[in-house]
Amino acid sequence: MAALPLAFDAHGLIPVVVQDELTGEVRMFAFANLEAVQRTIRTGQATFWSRSRQELWQKGLTSGNDIHVTRIFVDCDADCLIYSGEPRGNSCHTGAPSCFFHALDGSTLASSPAPWQTVFARLEGVLEARKSSSGAASYTKSLYEKGTAAIGAKIAEEAGELVQALVEESDARVVSEAADLLYHTLVGLRSRGIALRDVLAELAHREGVSGLSEKASRRATESKKGP
Repeated sequence: MAALPLAFDAHGLIPVVVQDELTGEVRMFAFANLEAVQRTIRTGQATFWSRSRQELWQKGLTSGNDIHVTRIFVDCDADCLIYSGEPRGNSCHTGAPSCFFHALDGSTLASSPAPWQTVFARLEGVLEARKSSSGAASYTKSLYEKGTAAIGAKIAEEAGELVQALVEESDARVVSEAADLLYHTLVGLRSRGIALRDVLAELAHREGVSGLSEKASRRATESKKGP
């Protein structure tokens, strides 16, 4: 494979950040040399250079917690990379999903039992925690207790309010109603034990597919199932 237009350091290395392409979560950090980057491109498996062992290593080769890299992003100076892809299993050697589970709180390094990096991850975590909270003190728990039919009705109500806002109201109202709809949709997903990542994966699967073709495919599949 030809040389790559990357700025490796004096030791022939380049820093690599690994990111979940669906959720945006940063999973780990390591270094790669030219051969490691070339192998990642060739195999689609995240490969790095171990500075301590002085050898190439492929993430998950022994643990099974591999990372399938779909795209490699290069920063403006070409001296740092992002491996963007699908992590399968936990990425940290400690057993945590991500190596980034500490938070710097002022001058204190704190470890959180739920180190959510993104807004959606934090919201999803809070909604899951509400399942065990008191219904009297939690609106979300009260929705869970009413069941999926009631949650579905609430989602339909919020969708109607968003439609009305889109047609008749201000941008601020549209944003507010869209947030309400997203929140109640996430409650519905959590009530069924469905992760937001599964929805994002479905959207990624549809990427590049005509909306008309996708709908036709769904109708064909549903017709095969019968009544």
